[in-house]
Amino acid sequence: MVRKVPAPSSKGRSRERGQALLELGLLLPLLLLLAVGIIEIGRLAYFAIEVSNAARAGAQFGTQSLAAASDTADITTAAQNDASDIGTNLNVTPTASCGCTAATAIGGTCPGSGCSYPLVYLTVTTQYNLSTLFHYPGIPHRFSLTGTSVMPVKQ
Repeated sequence: MVRKVPAPSSKGRSRERGQALLELGLLLPLLLLLAVGIIEIGRLAYFAIEVSNAARAGAQFGTQSLAAASDTADITTAAQNDASDIGTNLNVTPTASCGCTAATAIGGTCPGSGCSYPLVYLTVTTQYNLSTLFHYPGIPHRFSLTGTSVMPVKQ
């Protein structure tokens, strides 16, 4: 004998629909907060990479020669051009320093003070202040991103 199962009543379906709508209403703010948080973390990572790459681009430009290492305006321009999304809001600080190789250091750090083969290093530091899209309680509104690159200058 085949037994028939009674069809669910429409009254039970409307309860289920109401329950699904209630669950969506309760979870939607949490899902939106997670989506906005993912976007903010992505922006932070993107701009951190931009700042780091800009420091590397400035150092690569400045290490072409001793004359280029002392041209802070062009080093700054090269770094800012590399970080085109940040533009002129990027702070660039190039500094040249000199030193000896470990095998030939005799107590001095600059040419003429005991080095048989002095080396010149260019350090480019970039800094950018990133503001978040929204204010979150307990999280700072601004993040300071810094990139540093140190390279030997071709002589």
